[in-house]
Amino acid sequence: MMEGPTPSDLHDMDISLRRLLLACGLIVSLSMGIRHGFGFFLPPLTQAFGWSREAFAFALGMQNLVWGASQPFAGALADRYGPGRVLAAGAGLYALGLALMTVSANPAAFTLSAGVLLGLALSGTTYSVVFGVIGRAVPTAYRSRAMGLTAAAGSFGQFAMVPLERSLIDGLGWLPALLILAACALAMLPLAREPARVDVRPARPATERSLLGAMTHTFAAAWQEKGFRLLMAGYFVCGFQVVFIGVHLPAYLRDHGLGGDTASLALALIGLFNIAGTFLAGELGARLPKNYLLSGIYLARSIVIVLFLLAPLTPLSMALFAAAIGFLWLSTVPLTNGIIATQFGVQHLGLLSGAVFFSHQVGSFLGVWLGGLLYDLTGKYDIVWGLAIALGLMAFVANLPVREVPSRAFASEPA
Repeated sequence: MMEGPTPSDLHDMDISLRRLLLACGLIVSLSMGIRHGFGFFLPPLTQAFGWSREAFAFALGMQNLVWGASQPFAGALADRYGPGRVLAAGAGLYALGLALMTVSANPAAFTLSAGVLLGLALSGTTYSVVFGVIGRAVPTAYRSRAMGLTAAAGSFGQFAMVPLERSLIDGLGWLPALLILAACALAMLPLAREPARVDVRPARPATERSLLGAMTHTFAAAWQEKGFRLLMAGYFVCGFQVVFIGVHLPAYLRDHGLGGDTASLALALIGLFNIAGTFLAGELGARLPKNYLLSGIYLARSIVIVLFLLAPLTPLSMALFAAAIGFLWLSTVPLTNGIIATQFGVQHLGLLSGAVFFSHQVGSFLGVWLGGLLYDLTGKYDIVWGLAIALGLMAFVANLPVREVPSRAFASEPA
């Protein structure tokens, strides 16, 4: 007769999970924290090289597009071969891309370094890969909470790294700042060892498809579900809103006479309140229907943006806006991934989370690029603010019909 786990075994398992969650949280914190400060490089880089804002915005838009396009592949590789190598490769590409940004003297080279390389790096070091680990390693009852905590770690990275990046640029200049951030990215390499130690991969079936064939089959099956398509639509809106605000808010505040310190405070407040928002979303997602929570978040974002644009722009109104939008910033992440895990199981969580995230990044590309393009054409951001409001209302409607019901097509997948 097989003996059950002893108290010592359970204690060791608990410690192992804590180490895993800590490592995953620190990886996401570094990866997301570094990228959230890229908006501060817009003024010095465009002035140093004589570029337009659209050229800078296109490179960061391409970063988000490449990130999204490569995310399903990164998630599928982690699903099949384990996350350790994917995380390590992403950390190396992150450092390389930041270092090459210092010698990218024309828009094409800048798009390659800041866009393509960093987009690939982010696909290997952020939520889809990390949530694939958490989805399998953490018991179902605690999954939403664990995802919320990890998403909150990414928010803490923004809160901690944004002021640091601003200080580095002001104190040392943009070029040394990028090299220091490249060194910070390399710190993710030793952290990747912890996910690599934990065998979270599912047993492979005897008749195994090729990687691309398995990806195509899995995505096609998920695409048949209306809820999956609606989640993709909602995540598109999420990407449009947060990346437009994250990249262009510093320049928007500067255009209206508010200094760099105010912009730094705004992004730091977004990161700070995002910690509370993502944690609370994870907690509520374990108790309330996640689709209704998602709809409420998108509706609240549109309302917050409208109030921000109607109020006089002062340091106080900016701080209130940053706190409110920060509370709603990444709170969609644990809820969306929690629904995917419930609908389709965890065996393909990295792939399907990455597929939904691709939609997020298409929205991100359009948000950041249209922000730069329409500013160059009109001299203001009014049109893009209006699009962000309208899309938020559309996402509010889109998420209402989504249901947390296991898909019949994935009924045999492990829960």
